[in-house]
Amino acid sequence: MKITFHGGAREVTGANHLFEAENAKILVDCGMFQGSREFDELNAKPFAYNPAEIDALFVTHAHVDHVGRIPKLVHDGFKGRIISTPATRDLARLLLEDAMHLAEREDGGLFTLEDIDNAFELWEGIEYYKEITINGVAATLRNAGHILGSSFIAFKAEGKNVWFTGDLGNAPSILLPDPDQLEDVDYLVIESAYGNRVHEPVSDRLIQLERAVEDVGKRGGTLMIPAFATERTQDLLHVMNEMFHFKRVPEMPVFVDSPLAIRITEVFEKYPEYYKDDIKELYKIHPNLFKFKRLQFTESADESKSINVVHPPKVIMAGSGMMTGGRILHHVMRYLPDPNSMLLIVGFQPAGSLGRRLVDGQSMVRVFHEDVPVRAEIRKISSFSAHADNPQLMAFVAHGRTTLKKVFVVQGEEAQALHLAQEIKDTLGVSAEVPVLDQSFEL
Repeated sequence: MKITFHGGAREVTGANHLFEAENAKILVDCGMFQGSREFDELNAKPFAYNPAEIDALFVTHAHVDHVGRIPKLVHDGFKGRIISTPATRDLARLLLEDAMHLAEREDGGLFTLEDIDNAFELWEGIEYYKEITINGVAATLRNAGHILGSSFIAFKAEGKNVWFTGDLGNAPSILLPDPDQLEDVDYLVIESAYGNRVHEPVSDRLIQLERAVEDVGKRGGTLMIPAFATERTQDLLHVMNEMFHFKRVPEMPVFVDSPLAIRITEVFEKYPEYYKDDIKELYKIHPNLFKFKRLQFTESADESKSINVVHPPKVIMAGSGMMTGGRILHHVMRYLPDPNSMLLIVGFQPAGSLGRRLVDGQSMVRVFHEDVPVRAEIRKISSFSAHADNPQLMAFVAHGRTTLKKVFVVQGEEAQALHLAQEIKDTLGVSAEVPVLDQSFEL
């Protein structure tokens, strides 16, 4: 039995892990490397294994850093089964098409629409807790609590239990149930995006968001929120729906300036069975969880431009969440020089990204080949993150410490991953490794 780490090794993005057991070769995720132009070469490289020899690909969730190279995998010869929850399958289709269009505009792209179509011919939707078998390896999807339909992949093979977390959710989520607990696991592959960090208390996130809206309202400025189209936008819409309904903040127009987020919100409305219990009950009474007065979805380019003629105060949510592209860049060019405005960061910003440079206090940034002065206020709310922080990651591992033989720490920047691995060894007495790219381990 062997695991080889072909992505997400001392790096947040590019998740791609090869699990070999019994007579099976199984991939977990096949994501795109993201965050800077330096990763384009990694994305375009041939896979380090023969895609035609892979029996199945399990997808933990739909974010592009976990699904973005699947069409390339199929183009390069993969003909096995692709398996995820139905919600992940629906979301992935939208996210892959969006990634393709973005790449076409920039550099020609990794894959075509035909490659996407061919991938979805192989893609199956499997519900949580339904066991399937791939050449002697039993596999089950369990709730990861990260985004709609996200999963842990739990394998049983050769008398051992091996789990891959994908991304572990930050509990309590606004919309989703808490992640499942680790149980009777021998080997664990765990993410570490926030491996040495602690989020603010989850209870503070609503207060901080309200204050941001209030402060921009008083100043007569524009609140810009770079938001991931999947989960973050829907979380924010649900929370703002409550804030405006109960008049906890001054009324103002709110724009969701992302065609992708609009379509993904429709997928969220399609799968209320994935919500946590109290949201399910609320949905029965008030099915418009994500829509409210003065909310506008701006799908076309002309509608997006028309936001500029609306007098502030106003709120603009736009992609991309990592500020590596998308309509948010047009808004930051316009409003970053305005001292009455505010940029509110509510998601992970990888090293090298525009968002990270702004969080780090850069006073001048380059956007669309232009230097833009930063006079707007920059705020960050880390507790909206869909990723577990250090205490949550440690508690998750601790729950399985009696059976764990080894933990592999992946999908985090090197400092985060190394810190978490060391803490697991020192505090829990469990062996932990931080793989490098293409490193293999016999289990």
